[in-house]
Amino acid sequence: MAQKVTIVSREEWGAAAPKQKASPLKGPAQRVFIHHTALPKCTGLKECKERLVSIQRGHMTDRSFDDIGYNFIVGGDGTVFEGRGWGVVGAHTKYNNDDSLGIAFMGNFNNDTPSTEALSSAKQLLQDGVAQGFISPEFALLGHRDKGQTDCPGAKLYAALPQLKGSK
Repeated sequence: MAQKVTIVSREEWGAAAPKQKASPLKGPAQRVFIHHTALPKCTGLKECKERLVSIQRGHMTDRSFDDIGYNFIVGGDGTVFEGRGWGVVGAHTKYNNDDSLGIAFMGNFNNDTPSTEALSSAKQLLQDGVAQGFISPEFALLGHRDKGQTDCPGAKLYAALPQLKGSK
């Protein structure tokens, strides 16, 4: 059995209430999209929480989303934050949200390399999702750029995607 990753809850990071409850996925996620926030990386829990509040505000105000778009967000130190959470439709990859989850790494990985801790936590999160039935065991792991005209999740994180799906 996979070791469970610790997730900082919405309440713990200070999330605002969503404008409306997210729709449930119709079954286990068939795809997982990896994103980056394209913002400077945060250092420490306090700064990462503040950054998340700002990201959520931007998603809800500037993009008119009902909530933060991602299901989960991973900090550079490997801390995993709950976005919309398991089993619900996100707003992360236009036209591709109904059967997928979105996981964002905090930082800009066009030039920066994702940390070993962040990659390890994301891999553990994926394993936990499969073990709990939220992600199909045969899920496809994609970068946002695979379905959108974007550089997201940045060249260095995109190159690391195979590490996230490999065996323990």
